[in-house]
Amino acid sequence: SVPFLIRLFPILLTKLAFLNFLSFPFFVDLRRPELLLNNTVSLYLTTEPGVTVGIWHTVPGSRGAEAWGKDQHWYEEALADAHPVIIYLHGNGGTR
Repeated sequence: SVPFLIRLFPILLTKLAFLNFLSFPFFVDLRRPELLLNNTVSLYLTTEPGVTVGIWHTVPGSRGAEAWGKDQHWYEEALADAHPVIIYLHGNGGTR
């Protein structure tokens, strides 16, 4: 009966394969990454009217001591230095 249901409702395959309706880790506020990861801050960019993208900015471990206790302004200026920036896009239903 499962193949028949998937044939009738193809969206079920997407939901079951990617589980994009689950938010993991459970009961964690992902808007505050500094509680989970050292040297990380959450930034928000408005890409177009009505669309805001949240990003996490993490500095490398070599700058960890320098970043300790700094505010969001310091992290924004750290993006402008000569070090490369790696962009990793990921999300699921609860965080996308």
